[in-house]
Formats: sequence, C-alpha cells, structure tokens
Amino acid sequence: MGRRDISKSLDEFANAKLATLEQQSLLRRLSETERLSAVDVLRDGKRLISFSCNDYLNLTQHPDIKAAAIAATEQYGTGSGASRLVTGNHPLYGKLERKLADLKRTEDACVFGSGYLANTGIIPALIGVNDMVAVDELSHACIYAGSRLSAGVVHVFRHNDLDHLREILDTNRGKHRHAMIVTDRVFSMDGDLAPVEDLSRIADEFDAWLMTDDAHGIGVVGGGDQGAVPLQMGTLSKAIGGYGGYLCASRPVIDLIRTRCRTLIYSTGLPPGVVAAAIAAIDLIRSDPEYAALPLQKARAFTEALGLAQAESPIVPIIMGSTDRTLEASRLLQDEGFLVIAIRPPTVPEETARLRVTFSAAHEDADIARLVDIIKTKILAPS
Repeated sequence: MGRRDISKSLDEFANAKLATLEQQSLLRRLSETERLSAVDVLRDGKRLISFSCNDYLNLTQHPDIKAAAIAATEQYGTGSGASRLVTGNHPLYGKLERKLADLKRTEDACVFGSGYLANTGIIPALIGVNDMVAVDELSHACIYAGSRLSAGVVHVFRHNDLDHLREILDTNRGKHRHAMIVTDRVFSMDGDLAPVEDLSRIADEFDAWLMTDDAHGIGVVGGGDQGAVPLQMGTLSKAIGGYGGYLCASRPVIDLIRTRCRTLIYSTGLPPGVVAAAIAAIDLIRSDPEYAALPLQKARAFTEALGLAQAESPIVPIIMGSTDRTLEASRLLQDEGFLVIAIRPPTVPEETARLRVTFSAAHEDADIARLVDIIKTKILAPS
C-alpha cells in the first residue's frame, strides 16, 4: 500500500469519527477568545461577560502579577532552556516550592509543567506492581490517566461514597503491598468538595496513602487538606492565575519524585516569568484573605437567588440533561451577553450535560443578578 493510500485511509477514519460526533452534538471546535479585562472577553466578534473562566481571583490580569512575570523574563529570559534536572532549574523554582510547602504545611514541594503532568507522573512514580489505587469516580481525567499509567490495580469508588470505598478496601487491601486513595478536593464539574477528613481516617485505617487534587480549591476554598493529607497536589493555573502543577508532601517523598517521576524528568522546566507570577500570586492571596473569599461569596449569592443548594466552591453546575438543550441554553446566554460554556459528555456522564457557571472576585453583583434573572425566566422556567 502506498503512502497516499495510507493517508487516504487515515482521513477516512478521521472524517467518519467527526461525522459521528457531529451527529451526536459532541464535536468540539476551538473558539478564539480574547481576554479584554478581568471578566470581559471578545468571542466570535462579540463582547461577553465570562462566567466560564477558572481565573477565580482574576490574577492573570493583575498589574503586580504581570510586573513580576515581566521582571523575571527580563532577568532570566523567556524559557528555562532544559529539563529541571539538567539546567532548567532556575533560581525562582526553590522560592516557589518553599512558598507552596509553607501554604500547604508540608516539608517540601515539587513544581511540574502542568497539573496533568503532575498527576500522570506522581501516581506511577509511587504505585507499582502489586499495589492498588482507589479513585473517586468523578475525579479529573488526569487522575484516571495517572492511575492507569501505573502498574497497580485501579478501583473506582462511587462519588464521595465512603461506604463503597471501605468495601473496596476491605475486599482488596490485603492483596496489595501499597494502596493509594486519590480524589479531587473540589470537583471541577460539580463544584462540591471531597470529605477529606473522613477519607483521611479511612486511609489511616487501611494503611493507604491519601492524595488530593486541589486544582480548583487552592486560594479560594479554605481549610481542607493543609497538613492533614500526605500527598497534596494542585495547579498554578486557576486561582493562582498562571500555569503549572505541584505536589506538596514530606521531604523524602519529594526527593523521590524529583529523581523518579518521568513527567518531571523528561519535561522542560517552566519559563521564569511563569514561576515568578505564581510567587507573586501566592503572596497576594495570603496578604488579602477577604479578597480571596469573594468568588465563593458570589457563587453562594447566585445559588441562593436561584434556590439551588448552597455553593461549596466558585463552581456552580446547572444540570440540563440533554446535550442539545444545554447547547441551546449556552447560545441563549451568549445572545444576552454572557459566556457560559456547555459541558457535554464524555467530560460529564451521559444525560448530565450542564452549564458550568464559575465566579470570580471581579464579577459585578448587578451582572450576577441579571444572569440569575435570565436563567430563571428563559432557561429554567417551565415551557
């Protein structure tokens, strides 16, 4: 078979897949989105108020954070130049890792290129043959990916179902040398919280290592896992306003990660400007807890106004059910000047397509009130 024939068969395969996804309203397309301010975006030629960004504290737009990134770029350059274990471990890394460890009350921390790289590297570095992983069913895709990349046996427990987790451990823990329990702390599509204290007790009871992913909690949802969880993972790309991932843990664990974690060893280090921005962001968050509390306050005002269960995080899902209905609701809101992205399977389970509404410190109360009114009268009102 010639090269042209192979290329043709590949295109035929791709086109068939695309046609099926289009028919199911599951085809995804990139839409250019220009951030104009803390909450305003330009999308498809229209200025919109975004309720779809994970920039909960609007730090991507903060002048002090920008200035820190610019200064570091001027001093150290635009990139790190190599992986961290070669020459990419520039002087700002140590400062950021000390601040993260202090924030999370652990002995040490290790920064990764992204949250996805963190989870797909940490779990395989710690879980090997004859080990097991228990994963909350609504955990982020990168937790599943990391678990399946490990050599261990993967078990999935029903969302926040402690009895089911205990049943899995009762049945299987004795068959394995080591065990890990992994969960989001703030679930990215539902906005609810993991019962970390209860999970910690179960982990102690079964001699299992508890790991939490605090991507959507750090900086905006207090309490939780600080100091109480041996493996505290998270990202620098949501409330921190930049990019990257991290693990906070004991010094021996971090030393092991630095020498055996493939997604750290074989990835180029983060640019100095990105690391400097994260340092400045953590300083700002710690110095102004009232500001850091605003996204959750605004989310709770929204849920109260709509008669929904009280928000536990800045993420509020409005479950629509069908994909087509959810896409129609998203388009309606865009016509009204709001960007609220429709979340569809396979990101969420079948028949649970939803509007995912996220809140930031900069959202105006009047805009939230207008969003509530449109959702009440045009989306949730009986037809």
